[in-house]
Amino acid sequence: MFQLDGKTVVITGAGGGIGRPLVKTFLDAGARVVACDRSPELIADLDVAHKAYFELTDRASIAAAAADILDTVGVPDVLVSNAGFTRGEYFEKVTDALWYQDIEVNLNGVRHFADPIITAMIANGGGTQVFIASVNGFAHFGHPAYSVAKAGLLAYMKAIATEHGRRGIRANAVCPGSVRTDAWNYRIAGEPDLIDRASRYYALQRLVTPQEVANAALFLASPLSSGITGAELPVDAGLTAGNVRFVDDIVRAAVLKD
Repeated sequence: MFQLDGKTVVITGAGGGIGRPLVKTFLDAGARVVACDRSPELIADLDVAHKAYFELTDRASIAAAAADILDTVGVPDVLVSNAGFTRGEYFEKVTDALWYQDIEVNLNGVRHFADPIITAMIANGGGTQVFIASVNGFAHFGHPAYSVAKAGLLAYMKAIATEHGRRGIRANAVCPGSVRTDAWNYRIAGEPDLIDRASRYYALQRLVTPQEVANAALFLASPLSSGITGAELPVDAGLTAGNVRFVDDIVRAAVLKD
């Protein structure tokens, strides 16, 4: 039921820390993969059916890439909108330029690419959209502009699911917590205990892996989730289930003290 033999899957941000496991997972499931990223160098080594390049801040390159995919490969069965980027960990670091960039990359740019693909899917009888969103769309964990964009992305996903369900479109979102990609390496170099400290906030006492995010995306793209649309699936090692540090440091500590 997880097999996608003969299905065409478009994956954005394919050269990144989550993108590469997404590509491999969908290839292993039998899909024909179209890999998209900002430049050829980022995905040069990927052995896929087709490649496309665009910047999420450049509407012209987005439109050209979408048209190229539809003309060259045809209408995809699945679109996995994974590409995204953020800076500005807290308000004091968020300039106007950074704010607008985060919104443009993580919300507007995602919509500009998804919209023509979904329009083509509707004309073709249906399709599936999987957004890689974030737990930042549920609550605030830093990165203010990114959080706003991801909350908007979840609202966009639900709008697609609600209005286009009758047209054969399913739309869902995978919402990771912190994912242990190479993006952490530069901080770990200066803070060797960073992962251990961060893990204390997660019920499973660890970060999730890129492969776990890819597995969830495959589920939402597969026939096993055929009755699911408009859903937000946390893949967050229990971060949003509750506050384990509050339980340990406040509730449990108070009981032990008594």
